[in-house]
Amino acid sequence: MESQIKNSRILVTGGAGFIGSNLCEKLLLQDNEVICLDNFSTGHRSNIERFLGDQRFMLINGDIRDRNTCSRAMDGIDFVLHHAALGSVPRSVADPMTSTDVNVTGFVNILFAAKESKVKRFIYASSSSVYGDQPILPKVENQIGKPLSPYAITKWSNEVIAMNFSELYGIETVGLRYFNVFGPWQDPNGPYAAVIPKWILLMLKGEKPVIHGDGNNSRDFTYIDNVVSANQLAAVMNAELNAEQKPTFQQHGSVYNNVFNIACGKRTDLNQLFYFIREGLIQFESRIQELEPVYGLHREGDIPHSLADISKAKQEIGYQPVVGVKEGLKKTCEWFASRTM
Repeated sequence: MESQIKNSRILVTGGAGFIGSNLCEKLLLQDNEVICLDNFSTGHRSNIERFLGDQRFMLINGDIRDRNTCSRAMDGIDFVLHHAALGSVPRSVADPMTSTDVNVTGFVNILFAAKESKVKRFIYASSSSVYGDQPILPKVENQIGKPLSPYAITKWSNEVIAMNFSELYGIETVGLRYFNVFGPWQDPNGPYAAVIPKWILLMLKGEKPVIHGDGNNSRDFTYIDNVVSANQLAAVMNAELNAEQKPTFQQHGSVYNNVFNIACGKRTDLNQLFYFIREGLIQFESRIQELEPVYGLHREGDIPHSLADISKAKQEIGYQPVVGVKEGLKKTCEWFASRTM
C-alpha cells in the first residue's frame, strides 16, 4: 500500500502551527503543491518562512471562521489535512466561547467548503481528550466517556459532524485522535504551551519545571514523525494513481467515516518524562543534571492517564510508530538546544 502523498494539491489548515508546518515540510519534499491556511492566532510565520520561496507553496492568511476564505482555499484541492484549531484544555476552560467558535463553527465551515468543492478525502485532527473520564486503559476508539473540558467537547463534536457529513454527502472523512504530540517547531512559550517544549526551554535556562500533581499522571507521548506518517496513510489508503499520477479512489471501505488513535502505544508518567528530558539535555549543559522538578496543584480538566490502543490504525491504515518516545525526546532536545544555545 502506498504510504506517501505525491503529485497532489493539498490544503493544510493551521499550516503555520506545530503539526501543520511539519506536514507542509514533508509534503513539499515529496513534490506536492501545498496551500497553507492560517490566521496566525497560534501559529507562527517563523514556522513557514523556509517555504515562502518555494513556488509549490502558497500561504493564505485567513480564518476558518470566514466561509469565503474556506471556499477560496479549496481551489483544485485533492486532500485536506485540517489542523486549524485552538488547542489546550486550560485555554478552553478559561474561554469556552472562542474555543467552540473556532473548533466547531470553523470545522463546519472548512468541511462544508470541502464538500462543495468535491474534495474526496478530508483528514482532520481529533484528540485523546475525547476519552474523558473513561477509565479503561488502553483507550479503544469505540469506548469514550464524559468529556472533561470544553476543548474535549469540541473535538468530540468534530467527529460526530464529520461522520454526519460522510453519511449525508459522501465526502470521505478520517479523524486522527492524537495523543500528546511533540517535536521540532512546537511553541515553548505562552500560558498554554505544551509540557515538553516548555520544560525543555526552562531547563536550558537552568530553571525548574513545575509538575502539576504528584507526577504520576501519565500520557502516551507521540513524536511528530508518527503523526505526519499517519496523515499520509489516512489520505492515500485505498487510493490508486491514474495515468497522470493523480489520485483516484476505490469504493468506500470501513476506514472511511472513521477515527483512529495515533500514538506510540506506550505510557510515560510526568516524573519519567522529566528525567528523560534532563538526560537528553545534559550533553548541552552539565548543570542541568542538578535540576529537580517543583510540584504544584493538579490542573483542572486534566485526565489522569492516557494510553492508546493503536491496533485499529495498524490494521486498517497500516500505521506503525516510526519513532519511539525516548528517541523522539532526544531529537527534540537536540533541535531546541541547537536553536537556543
